[in-house]
Amino acid sequence: MNTSETPAGAAYFDGSRTQEAFTLLKKYVGLFGMVSAIVLATVAVVALSGHSTTSFMWIRGAILLALAPVLYRSAVRASKGARRDYERLSTLSVILPIAVLGIDLIPGLCPTWYAAMQGVSALALIGAAVITRGSVLRAAFPKNS
Repeated sequence: MNTSETPAGAAYFDGSRTQEAFTLLKKYVGLFGMVSAIVLATVAVVALSGHSTTSFMWIRGAILLALAPVLYRSAVRASKGARRDYERLSTLSVILPIAVLGIDLIPGLCPTWYAAMQGVSALALIGAAVITRGSVLRAAFPKNS
């Protein structure tokens, strides 16, 4: 592992609090993935039942579902000391909920049920953002390294 992948606070990775934080982080990212899959499946059921759906609903649902494994992989790598993956996850877990909720607030863009389901997925990412920016993981990845 090169030095950019090993944090200066490597001793923190052996601590139970750090591993508990990473376990919870992975659960939140997994929840985001599950909700994203449910959203896309719901769009499919709605379409198959003869109700209208839009390209926006299909594309956005697919993109968010496709992001879930990427985020999960970053969480796994971060739990092993990969600073770049920690920073990526820390940034995306803040930006994605803002983008999801901001777009959902545009009147007439998507049905209320769709916006509500996407909001639930955003809540999971907000939980991930709280953990990545919490003191336990910040101590594992100090800025001065």
